[in-house]
Amino acid sequence: MAVDIRLPRKRKRGELTSEPRGLVSPGDVITSDTGFMRGHGTYMEDDKLHASVAGVVERVNKLICVQPLKTRYNGEVGDVVVGRITEVGQKRWRVDTNSRLNSILMLSSVNLPGGELRRRSAEDELMMRQYLSEGDLISAEVQSVFSDGALSLHTRSLKYGKLGQGILLKVSPSLVKRRKTHFHNLPCGASVILGNNGYIWISPTVENESSDTAGGFIQNLEPVSEDERGVIARLRNCILGLAEHRLMLYDTSVLYTYETSTKYEIHELLKPDVMEEVIHLARLKLEQEGT
Repeated sequence: MAVDIRLPRKRKRGELTSEPRGLVSPGDVITSDTGFMRGHGTYMEDDKLHASVAGVVERVNKLICVQPLKTRYNGEVGDVVVGRITEVGQKRWRVDTNSRLNSILMLSSVNLPGGELRRRSAEDELMMRQYLSEGDLISAEVQSVFSDGALSLHTRSLKYGKLGQGILLKVSPSLVKRRKTHFHNLPCGASVILGNNGYIWISPTVENESSDTAGGFIQNLEPVSEDERGVIARLRNCILGLAEHRLMLYDTSVLYTYETSTKYEIHELLKPDVMEEVIHLARLKLEQEGT
């Protein structure tokens, strides 16, 4: 029976520690400076700013808030999300988007096959389950937020729609960095959708998209090669490693972590000490680049 033994090494300056910087618990004093403004996750008591939730302190100019380490997704208009269809209703689908309430995707908020622009008919309503059925995964955009906090989605752009073959990961929504785009075709040969809701989709990069005529409802079910599966598995381990060490997820951090991990076998990334070393090197590279 083979036993893997790694020698202890001296921790370098700037290396990851067990606790993230700025980590607070409920009731902890964040600052006694009265010049700061109170944000989400904080409260004032005895002229001191306290944390009301466990999380990481974030400062934007004079505004201080605490981003919870574990939280449900609170959607904003324009967010890119990945969700799973949970119910087909009357002229609408209910979608699990990791939020407190199920999100709503109206029949009028999706592309029709062929990209037709017309009013939805009774025939379209009868064919809803052929478009999207329970268990299907989709990418969508938040169109509006209802008064009770539920989200209204749309897939009118052809970059949104039903997802085919790939891997779905779930991380804390607070770790997904808001960027101009959340769809990334990485040079390693895989595509990643970093959903603002903490659902991340990894799939093989498809060169020739046929969604223009399919309206975003046709899944790509072509066999995935062994090399592509290896890339996807490595990306999966890298993203989960970033999330475990509380580093923000965006295209650059994912790509640097992937590149740093290539000197190890995919299964070796499941070892905590190996992943810690990979994340440390990727973090140093991010700090050097200033990203």
